[in-house]
Amino acid sequence: SVENLPVALSSPVGRTMLRIFLLGLLVPALAFRAPVPPRAQGARKTPQMALAAAPAAVAGGAAVLAAAIALQRSLTTGSRQYKADEGGNSVANEYDAWTREKILEYYWGEHIHLGYYNAQERRRGMLSAFRKDFKGAKYDFIDEMMAWGNLPGFTGAPPKPGAAAPTTMKVLDVGCGIGGTSRYLAKKLGSNAEVTGITISPAQVQRATELATEQGVRNAKFELMDALAMTYPDNSFDVVWACESGEHMPDKEKYIQEMARVLKPGGRMIMCTWCQRDDTGKPFTKSEQKVLDFLYSEWTHPYFISINKYKDIMEETGTLDGVSTADWNDETRPSWRHSVWVGIADPWFWVLKPRLWWKCIRDAWTLERMHRAFKRQLMQYGMFRATKLYPLDETISEAKLEVVGGSA
Repeated sequence: SVENLPVALSSPVGRTMLRIFLLGLLVPALAFRAPVPPRAQGARKTPQMALAAAPAAVAGGAAVLAAAIALQRSLTTGSRQYKADEGGNSVANEYDAWTREKILEYYWGEHIHLGYYNAQERRRGMLSAFRKDFKGAKYDFIDEMMAWGNLPGFTGAPPKPGAAAPTTMKVLDVGCGIGGTSRYLAKKLGSNAEVTGITISPAQVQRATELATEQGVRNAKFELMDALAMTYPDNSFDVVWACESGEHMPDKEKYIQEMARVLKPGGRMIMCTWCQRDDTGKPFTKSEQKVLDFLYSEWTHPYFISINKYKDIMEETGTLDGVSTADWNDETRPSWRHSVWVGIADPWFWVLKPRLWWKCIRDAWTLERMHRAFKRQLMQYGMFRATKLYPLDETISEAKLEVVGGSA
């Protein structure tokens, strides 16, 4: 409709469609001006003939414009909004579908998270970054996240300050996907570690278990569980690891509180998640909010929060100490366009699945919009680490023992 014209033409997509509309007007006109057959060479073009061609030109242009408006509206309106009701959970449903389709696994490998690109790789430009192995960048990310979280050399949380570390280090991977990171951690940390990955997608649990069996990773297991209502007892794990799962959580406070609850005193929480810019000092503009609304609702995200807000939530638990944060926007941003590039460089896997064409096009468009949002600092890549405090009475008792021992 005419009311939609200003909206449609306010974006690059809309302006492109306007050009297509004008082309639609030209095509019938050019057809009318095309050379006529020899037997009609002497015939004159009358005003009546021009008038007869005009409706076809207008109809053709209007049809193209209507299609342009519909396409523009489709590509700026999320199609997979978050829902959780008696009909199921949209996050579980979408990840079940992605797992069965195998497109995500084919292009992204075992790790459904962004990769890591160091300063030298980024300095050489986007094309240079694309030369990096896309799946290998994800392993680099895990290594960097482990180092940033001070995990190398950590053997577990002592039962009390100054005591020996446990013989087995228990690790929880919250939102494990098809288990790529869980299995990698199990291999890196060795046979003394037991890694448990949880997800709300039954298809992911099945695929993660299959891959663990195929790869002979015996110290990794996978369970179907809601991260907001875990059934584990308090103080169960030496390490709680969460990589890009907070985006899908409808209750960020409960998400942090549950991870802190199952973490042992002295244990380490290491988390990364997509965040939006802190808007307390600079509110979002209407256009920025529109972009965020699309990013929320296209990949079934309830909402995002800022790095600062996550830090506040972690500190408000009263049990997490030494909360540290970082923004790895620069280090991870090349992943978005690299994701599109691998699909262009090797298109046959998705091209041979016609029923998924439109979904793949939408996902590629969303990847590009994510890249732009991170580049403009509308989005942040939040990194978080913390240690769980020992109960106050244990800490005080230990301090008293040290004082007595020192004065004896």
